[in-house]
Amino acid sequence: MEGRQPLEQPYLSVVVPAYQEERRIGPSLDAIVAHLNAQPYATEIVVVGDGCTDNTAAVVRARAEASPVPIAMLDRAENRGKGYSVREGLLAARGRMRLFSDADLATPIDELDRMLAVTHRRGAQVVIASRALPESELVIRQPWYRETMGRIFNLLVRGAGLTACPDTQCGFKLLSAEAVERVVPRLTIDGFGFDVELLWVALKQGLEVWQIPVRWIDSPASRVSPITDSARMFLDLLQVRLNDWRGLYGKGA
Repeated sequence: MEGRQPLEQPYLSVVVPAYQEERRIGPSLDAIVAHLNAQPYATEIVVVGDGCTDNTAAVVRARAEASPVPIAMLDRAENRGKGYSVREGLLAARGRMRLFSDADLATPIDELDRMLAVTHRRGAQVVIASRALPESELVIRQPWYRETMGRIFNLLVRGAGLTACPDTQCGFKLLSAEAVERVVPRLTIDGFGFDVELLWVALKQGLEVWQIPVRWIDSPASRVSPITDSARMFLDLLQVRLNDWRGLYGKGA
């Protein structure tokens, strides 16, 4: 793993999966570094390049050279999917708390503070951002077809009995190191359906999933295809159910 290593175990790691993000990753890292550098605890950033063929890795390395917050780059040659990248990053991270965030920062990094407050007050080990809660602020909404796709997918998820969370797909989730150890090695989904698998495995492992409202600013450069990715995510739900039937996720709560 490239990049300067922190002198002490960080309290917080921020994991950012990245695919062809040379235009957005620089400003996003600047925002993350500015927020983390203002905190009283040790932090680190882990960027996972998912088979990028553009200059994503070069941009990250350039930021790492000048950053007061350690930035590590995991640069994978093969494009495996967001789920795979998040798993790699969470397992490589060293923080006692580990956040994964989409590279576009559609959920601004300062929303992290709400999550950490829940972990401090409630001892929560899995905290997820939800755009579906009444208190959430959707500054710029997704296009109608993506919102519709999300609602249909969530109905399928809930119909399959995998979670009651109204928003599984928001790319801003916080896990403790213990939760990562109990959940992440059991995950198998490489694509966008990995969020559902992660939440289901957390529940199977007896971990309560806390949801918080967030501020959301949609990015127009989404990499989710309404047709192909929707079909793959449906197949991912079937795979999660099959894996569960085979006992891959451990005992229920």
